[in-house]
Amino acid sequence: MKLFAFAAMCAAAIFLPTVASAQEVYHREVNQQHRIAHGVQNGSINKREYRQLQRREASLNSAWRRDLRDGRLNPRQRQQLNRRENRISRSKLIGI
Repeated sequence: MKLFAFAAMCAAAIFLPTVASAQEVYHREVNQQHRIAHGVQNGSINKREYRQLQRREASLNSAWRRDLRDGRLNPRQRQQLNRRENRISRSKLIGI
């Protein structure tokens, strides 16, 4: 279990922000990774659920990086990313 928690923390560290305008999305991402790590540590998230959450987070992060190509997020992009993060947060897997 400690390995999964360590992997979750490493995943959060990989996605450091490069642009100040994306800080809101980044902070939500870091908080989400902490919640996932906590779930793994206390046993409420199993290996299968962990992999699924990591895939969803990776997809969100690739969309975030794609939207940041021009150096900033426009309001529509920020809203879409926020909506995706909300769906992940409300999923039954992270209901900690």
